[in-house]
Order: sequence, then structure tokens, then C-alpha cells
Amino acid sequence: MRVFVTGASGWVGSSVVDELLQAGHHVTGLARSDASAATLVERGVAVQRGDLDDPTTLRAAADAADAVVHLAFKHDFSDYAGAGRTERAVVETFGDVLAGTDKPFLLASGLAGAGLGRPLTERDPSPHVGPDAVRGGSEALAMSFADRGIRPVALRFAPTVHGDGDHGFVAQLVRVARERGVAGYVGDGSTRWAAVHRLDNARMVRLALEQAGAATVVHGAAEEGVPSRAIAEAVGRGLGLPVEPVAPEDALTHFGWIGRFFALDVAASSAVTREQLGWEPTHPTLIEDLDAGYYFRD
Repeated sequence: MRVFVTGASGWVGSSVVDELLQAGHHVTGLARSDASAATLVERGVAVQRGDLDDPTTLRAAADAADAVVHLAFKHDFSDYAGAGRTERAVVETFGDVLAGTDKPFLLASGLAGAGLGRPLTERDPSPHVGPDAVRGGSEALAMSFADRGIRPVALRFAPTVHGDGDHGFVAQLVRVARERGVAGYVGDGSTRWAAVHRLDNARMVRLALEQAGAATVVHGAAEEGVPSRAIAEAVGRGLGLPVEPVAPEDALTHFGWIGRFFALDVAASSAVTREQLGWEPTHPTLIEDLDAGYYFRD
């Protein structure tokens, strides 16, 4: 297939692009900078210059493709509502272009925020609905495209997609531990984060592209939930620092912006995804990656 990928040069996107290329797909990646464009060309990817605020470019690239994999998002925590509005506008643009084509439209979503008190499953609808919701309610909006002759697939990624070179949430926890001189966890440390290695995650995306039907939800969660205390203990081992609890009311003060996320219980099952796609994670777990030392290089 000819696949248009946004976020193609990012942490998740670059591994997805490699997986798609290895499977024989032809990939065009959105690049907003010369550096990103050069990186894509080196990987053998065709380049579409533009960004998420350029609907004309997005329309043209989606129209020329057999499928769209939308992984980009403006991670601007100073204006998260604005980032959500942009995300919704992008999804609406893709919906208008792809309507009536039966083309796959895969978009990145997340596992957080359901507040169910149990692991989230693929059968649970997104609680984020409407333009003012998290990420502009983009998952629920995309799922409605099944009625417009599109094959939407929600890619719910774990809060940590880990591996060598990760600069996401876990890397931020390591940075905070260095600065504070202690590896902290919130409360009693029983809250959990689902986790997946980036290469396992990339394979799941490729399988979803090739196999998933309309209005399918898949979970990139190789581990249902790693306790936050276990994560802190691994960070402490890696840095040679003590491990201590942080009171929930002090989480934002201690951890900064990531404290809001580290305090959440984000557990999720991937049983349906594994059964439907034949997906079986084979790469290291989060704690194994932490113990390998990747996150503690100077």
C-alpha cells in the first residue's frame, strides 16, 4: 500500500515507518523541517513537506495514498486545549478526504482517562467526546467515520512506549530523579502504567493497517500495568538513588507536569488485539529496558 504517515520522524512514527517499509509498503511522511525531511529520505521515505496546520497539504497527501496513519500531535502542555482543537481539525480534514473510499485511517490515541477502576479493554469506548474533550475527542470522531465509508482504527498507545533512545515519560521521570536526588513514586506506588516496547508497538500498527476492519480499537499494551513503585525502584537502581513515596498532593510540586500523569492508574488489556491481529510482543519489558541502562546515559 501507499501509506501517508504524520509524525513519521518521531519516536513512535520512525519505528512504524521502518516496520511498514520492511513489509513492502510505500511510505510518504509529513515533514515540517529540513532535518525531519532529511531523516525520512535516509530511511527511504518519500517526503511531503507541511505541518498539522496546513489542511491543503494534508488533503493532497491523503488523497494520493491508499491509507493514512496519523501519529503526529502537538504536545504543547502550555496550550493543551489548543492542541486538541488542532487535532480535531486534522481528523476532520482526513475524514472529508477519505469519505467513501473505504481506505484505512489509523490514528494515535491513548489509554488514559477512563477512570474505570479496572484495566481498560478494546471494547470500552473513549470517554473523551466532543471538541472540548482531551485531544479534541479525536478518537470518538474518527470512529464515527465508519458510517462515511472509511475504515477508522484507533491506536491506543500505552503511556510509555519504551526502548533505547526514548525521550518520553520514563525519560522525564529519570530527569526528575536526577534533579531531586531521589526516585519517587506517588502515594503507595500501586498505580500502574501499561507499557510496550516501540518495536512491538510498530508491529501492532502494521498488523492493524493490514488486517483491522472499520471502527476497530487496538491496544499497544504488552504489559497490562507496571506498578509505579516498581518503575521508581528501577530508576533508583539505575541512578544509585534512594526510592521514596511522594504524597499525592505534592506530586505536581515534586515531579512537575509529569506528576499529573504519573499519579494516574493507566492499566489496559490487549487480549482482543492479540486475538484479532495475531500480535504477540517479544521485545524487552519496561523494567528490563530500565535495567539495561539505556535511560541513565549522561
